[in-house]
Amino acid sequence: MHLIDHPMIQHKLTIMRKKETGSKDFRILLREISLLMGYEITRDLPLDDVEIETPICKMTARKVSGRKMAIVPILRAGLGMVEGLQTLVPVAKVGHIGLYRDEETHNPVVYYCKLPEDISQRLVIVTDPMLATGGSSCDALAMLKERGCTNIRLMCLVAAPEGIARVQKEHPDVDIYVAAVDECLNRDAYIVPGLGDAGDRIFGTK
Repeated sequence: MHLIDHPMIQHKLTIMRKKETGSKDFRILLREISLLMGYEITRDLPLDDVEIETPICKMTARKVSGRKMAIVPILRAGLGMVEGLQTLVPVAKVGHIGLYRDEETHNPVVYYCKLPEDISQRLVIVTDPMLATGGSSCDALAMLKERGCTNIRLMCLVAAPEGIARVQKEHPDVDIYVAAVDECLNRDAYIVPGLGDAGDRIFGTK
């Protein structure tokens, strides 16, 4: 589990947490934080030496090797993190996994899955702002593994210890990247102190 505690990320997250922050600012801040987190989640990408010519002379420079990447948001809140990552890696393909939480059981229910055909050959970054019970994330990771994915990273904004523990237990091979680890879950399975329902705050539906 990687805690990305850069000062600018923490500053922006504090503004997002405030209940008076509106949907427009919430979306902008989420996009900015996703871009900043993207620097860390791609830190170990391999590089190749290439010959180029600057306006001055020829040189050996470095570029990211031919490794393919895919961004897979868990609908719907995960969509808010895609644009920031795409700004960093414009050539990444985007898949979608649709899950919602049953309000009574708090268990995830799958309703949609559309992924690139070559998803198994890619580094897959799964995005979801909230890692609460871990149910949705674990189901999404299992779906990706069923399709042959072996190189997966999970990127979340705020996590509860319970969610982290569940993902680490069920998917110990998946690295988790978060901007904050909060205290706990309440009886409605919301993260405390958290930032509320990320999907509702992104799309202004509540």
